[in-house]
Amino acid sequence: MPDFAKLRERMVRRQIEARGLNSPTILDAFRNVPREDFVSAGSASAAYEDHPLPIEAGQTISQPYMVALMIAAAEIGPNDRVLEIGTGSGYAAAVISRIAAEVIGIERQPRLVKVARERMRARFKNVAIFEGDGTLGGRMRLRSMRSSPLPAAAMCRKF
Repeated sequence: MPDFAKLRERMVRRQIEARGLNSPTILDAFRNVPREDFVSAGSASAAYEDHPLPIEAGQTISQPYMVALMIAAAEIGPNDRVLEIGTGSGYAAAVISRIAAEVIGIERQPRLVKVARERMRARFKNVAIFEGDGTLGGRMRLRSMRSSPLPAAAMCRKF
């Protein structure tokens, strides 16, 4: 069994920090989210490699550096509420949850909605995952709001 904590730290240093992203908040967020929990079971040993990996429903989880770059570009802070379109396995939402006050994820693949919610349930209480098609923008209809750990009113507030 790989030493995931050691691999995670190496990923943070080599793939994120060495490329110039040195925000302690972002680096700590990555140190506190086990990427191996967000990839398909057969890919866990490759979780900290420097490339996207396959996840359920024929999709992929983004390269860690790309997730870090997007978080840095968005300038996410501790009081922010973040809307993520295309949540996938939930990895980026989990990392963002260690920085922001609240994360709302939208995913159109029902299987990914289910696995992302399962992965969030115990450890990421400030994340809610909804099934919906983010390509529809404001016309999007969200399903499964009753099973969200966050109040439905969260969907009505401005972001």
